[in-house]
Amino acid sequence: MILVRLKRLTRLVNTNKKIQVIQKILIKSWFIIFLFACKNTTEKSDNAQENWSIFRGNPALSAYTDVSLPDNPVLLWTFKSESNTKSSPIVYNEIAYWSNRRGRIFGVNIEGKQVFDYAMETAVDAIPMVYNGVLYIGRIDGNLYAISLEKQDTLWTFETHGQIAASPNRMNFNGKNAIIVGSYDNYLYIINSKNGKEISRFESGYYINGAVAQSNNFIVYGGCDGWIRVIDGISGTQTDSLDVHVYIPASPAICGNWCYIGDHSGNIYELKLDNGKIVSSKKIMEPKDENRMHVSVPAVSEQMVYMVSDDRHVYAIHRKDGSIAWKYLLKGDTGESSPVICNDKLLVCTRSGIVSILDAKTGSLLWEYDTGEQIFASPAVINGYFYVLTFRGTLFCFGKSSEP
Repeated sequence: MILVRLKRLTRLVNTNKKIQVIQKILIKSWFIIFLFACKNTTEKSDNAQENWSIFRGNPALSAYTDVSLPDNPVLLWTFKSESNTKSSPIVYNEIAYWSNRRGRIFGVNIEGKQVFDYAMETAVDAIPMVYNGVLYIGRIDGNLYAISLEKQDTLWTFETHGQIAASPNRMNFNGKNAIIVGSYDNYLYIINSKNGKEISRFESGYYINGAVAQSNNFIVYGGCDGWIRVIDGISGTQTDSLDVHVYIPASPAICGNWCYIGDHSGNIYELKLDNGKIVSSKKIMEPKDENRMHVSVPAVSEQMVYMVSDDRHVYAIHRKDGSIAWKYLLKGDTGESSPVICNDKLLVCTRSGIVSILDAKTGSLLWEYDTGEQIFASPAVINGYFYVLTFRGTLFCFGKSSEP
């Protein structure tokens, strides 16, 4: 009898041990699933590693990528177009594209050789976007162009009645592949990407200067009338709006259900979105004096928001509670360039021509380079390389040193 009880007790102990092991495995599995889910709430750049085919790297304009920058980048080459530009570079299939202010579009491959040249012969300030092998770009005269990269020929044009200053975006709108762009004629246009026909339009009270951000089938954009608007891409209707009473010249950035956008006075807003509704809004940063303004676009990761301010600082703000994790004083005027999050590092350019890499957690300076030319553009990042375009039209390509 005692022997039987001992055997039963042994089986019970072994069973309990198995249960404990299973519990530990389940806990670890759920933890891994949770981390994976959190990780995927952040919009990443196109194909994550290979392309940066849209302004800020992805349709949400979050400027976040898993690409890790080299510890000590070196200048690999420069390409001098010798023409002023307000464009930022984009990268598609290892070719960097941008436009100059005379309407010429350049394409330079990974070796620094020009492989694409297209002249629109009309002034351009906007940033191009590439989608399915077609380059889309707006002109100052209000025309949006769709250009085949393979044939280097115009597929279609769409006319608005005001300047197009920002990069187009893209989404599936009401069941159709669409290009989205704002105009100085006070309208946001939704255009069929195949044939250039108008699908829909939405009126604002003044110029639309920035690009739209889109995520989870919703579009968010600001206007110079001081309103932030939300459009449902499935129903094709406006679902909400918010009046901040100040010009909004820059573009928003979205991460999951959260949107971040700055106004002309230097305020930074955090909006919570739920099924197309703005369910809450608050300022996470306010200007220290009346002379401040904000034209840079925030960069958003899972935990942090990074922004370049007119007070010459770059700020890292905790998304959880809005507290400032760190701030770093940049050299010279900041300008319009917006930061990019590259895994655990932050890439920042300034109007004064300085390119800096900061530790994203601490804000400590890791690397710095003086281009000697003004920078208004935001950088582009792909696996192994990052690109910086100056106002004079010089493209800098940085990467890892080939020396051991």
